[in-house]
Amino acid sequence: MCAIAGILFKNGRRGKLRMTTGKALTEMLDATLHRGPDSAGWALYREPLADQWRLRFFVGQGARGEEDIGLIHSRLESAGARVVHGEREGCTYGLFIRYSGDLLSLTHTVERVCKPVSMGCSLDIIKDVGQPRELAERYAVTEFDGTHGIAHIRLATESGVHPDTSHPFWASGFADVATVHNGQITNYWIMRRRLERRGMTFQTENDTELVAVYLAFRMSEGASLEEALESSVEDLDGTFSYLVATRDAIGYAKDPLAAKPLVVYEDDELIAVSSEEVGLNRLFPGQSLETREPPPGTFGLWNRNDGALKGA
Repeated sequence: MCAIAGILFKNGRRGKLRMTTGKALTEMLDATLHRGPDSAGWALYREPLADQWRLRFFVGQGARGEEDIGLIHSRLESAGARVVHGEREGCTYGLFIRYSGDLLSLTHTVERVCKPVSMGCSLDIIKDVGQPRELAERYAVTEFDGTHGIAHIRLATESGVHPDTSHPFWASGFADVATVHNGQITNYWIMRRRLERRGMTFQTENDTELVAVYLAFRMSEGASLEEALESSVEDLDGTFSYLVATRDAIGYAKDPLAAKPLVVYEDDELIAVSSEEVGLNRLFPGQSLETREPPPGTFGLWNRNDGALKGA
């Protein structure tokens, strides 16, 4: 089944919600835990730091992890990047670098020795095997209080339960694009081969990664995120509801059958999205919320600078 969640604050307003962004996403996931108890993950967006990139990699345990970290540093330095700070967390290594070159080239350089989880000016993806509250504590997710984020819990159906098959997925080589998804993309292999012929790369065989790579490709060709969302409804086959996040926005798309639920709450300060209304109720306990479910075959996009909905 799986469950997805998202939250975005309009113009930085934080009045009514008495919890951090990471806490809010974690509570929405925990409320829908029956939909996906195998793994959990968050794509978290902070204000960018001047002249710095945020990177995260999967690394091994114990001495193997130290080896991996050494290889990552070596590759980054050979590509002209300077490591500012790094910290090992769970099965990952997160770091900040200064780098003025092309991110896609840097990705190709480092992915030969270790698998990137995310790269960007603002984006940091945390994901692992386990349940949301336990992982949120392990990775200090509840301390995150950024502008917006999306999250996911997974019920594994077509691939094993591993950190790298957990959601969210980053569009490899493209800054700050991440997706979470509930459903199945049935033309995965056709679309993947088309994108690979156009130079796009994949790290897994998970169909949610295809959504991220597809959207990043469309935007790299000059489409706006809104246009990419619109074309995805026609180009991607299957039953799906997905969320995408970028440095400044959160968007959604639903297939024409709308078999996968998606519920939206909006007020003057925020937009919150969950697979079930019970997830939204965790944000404002005891309150009656006016929610809506987007119609079949629609897409939408909220920008954090004004919160206005674009789409159809």
